[in-house]
Parts: sequence; structure tokens; C-alpha cells
Amino acid sequence: MTGPGLVVSDVDGTLVDKQKQLTAGTIAAVERLRAAGIRFTIISARPRSGMMPLADSLDLDGPMGAFNGGTVFRRDGTVLEQHRVDPEIARGMFALAHGVQVDRWVFADDQWFASTDRGVHVEHERVASNSEPVVTTAFGTLLDRADKITFVSDDAPLLKALAEKAVARFGDQATIVQSQTYYLDVTARAANKGDGVAALCDAIGVPLGDTTVIGDQANDVAMFERAGRAIAMGNAPDAVKARAQSVTASNDEDGVAHAIDTMILSQSTKD
Repeated sequence: MTGPGLVVSDVDGTLVDKQKQLTAGTIAAVERLRAAGIRFTIISARPRSGMMPLADSLDLDGPMGAFNGGTVFRRDGTVLEQHRVDPEIARGMFALAHGVQVDRWVFADDQWFASTDRGVHVEHERVASNSEPVVTTAFGTLLDRADKITFVSDDAPLLKALAEKAVARFGDQATIVQSQTYYLDVTARAANKGDGVAALCDAIGVPLGDTTVIGDQANDVAMFERAGRAIAMGNAPDAVKARAQSVTASNDEDGVAHAIDTMILSQSTKD
């Protein structure tokens, strides 16, 4: 068995630690991977702005996937592929969430629009998106060009119920998935990590079967199903781990570095 031609990593809960920081150990492991001739890139529910600091730290010049792969782009700003939420679906989702106690975020025009600028998840998103929210309740025309819509709540049963209603109503027309228990993300039908990793492989020129993916949440399962090999993080829910071929350490234990060194590079050196 030969090693992969490409490794694609999720970001939050995977590549970065709980403080959303990229550790020196992970940066060094990615360098070792590239020194062995294996390509590396990232895919995330984050917007492009939130991926750029990581791309700079890792010196990633190849295609990356923002909004779960809905936007495929390069560090120089070149957009290779872009899929936005259908406006009718966007408005339908807001109608479905009417009266539900959730915060509302819309990512459009390379900006983050939010119903509030308060709360722990807003603070986390400031780091993750590398941007400040534009507070508004008039989402109106933004829904005509949304890259992603996120409903936010710490009431897990409430958000799960909204997710189930959304999937039942629009699941065949959009990608509706919880990237965390407190985030319900809505992106275009093609903006899912399965199609996203396929688009990245096509842009980079590596077959899907020669690609290894690493992730931790339900929205990563779509790429687990498409890639040649899937590695789940130690901090992933059991249901996600069950969909992977291997499980590495947690993101607070440099799990991506551990996977690179003990599951990918070690395999390559045996060939």
C-alpha cells in the first residue's frame, strides 16, 4: 500500500486546538508531510477570512475549501468555484426558524452579519472567521446571496428539532448539517464536504482514492464517505468515529500531527 497523494483536514475541532490555535507541533508535522511529497490542504465551514491566517501559517498556496467546500479558492484570492444558498431556500429557512429562540448569522459579500454581537459563540466566531459581526435584524436581500446561514443556540434539543424540520423540508435542496451541537449550518446543495473534497482533488489533480481526510463532526462524514481513507479525531462523537477507518488523538493533543506521523508517514516509509 502506498501513502496518499493528498491529505485534507477539517479545521475547528481538528487542525486547531480548543483555543482555535494552530500549534507548532501541527505546523511542523504538515512540513514533514510535504517534505515526503504529500500535498496538504484544508476544508472548513469557516468563511475565507477565517482560513487565511491558517493558510499563511502553513504556507498553503494550493486550493482550499471554505463554507464546507462551497467556495474553492487560493490564498491569492482567486476563486475557482462558488456555490451559494438558493434564495428561496434561504428565505424558507428563516421562515422555518421564525419564533424559534436562535441567533441568526448570514455570511454574504465576504462579511458576517449577525442578529447579536454578544455571547460566547460570537466571541469564538470572531476568532474562527477572523472578522467582526455586522449586527442587523434586516437580513432581507442578504438572503439572495448567502454563502452560509447559521442558526446558533446552546439549547441542544431545540436546535436538533430545528435541524430535523429543516432537513425534512429542504434536505434535498440544500446542505443542512450541525457543524457543532450549537451550530446549524445551511449551505448550497453542492456546498458539502463530500462534493467539496472532490472539487479540491480535481483542482489539485489527485484522485479521491489517493486522498486521506481528517475530521471530527457530522459535517465531515460526507468527505469520509468519498475519500480513500478517513481519520476521525479522538474528540469526535462516537457516531463520527464509527464512520472512519482510523482514530487519532484529540485536537488538544495535536491529533492531526499524530495522524500524520503515525498513520500516514509511517505507512509511506514502509512502502
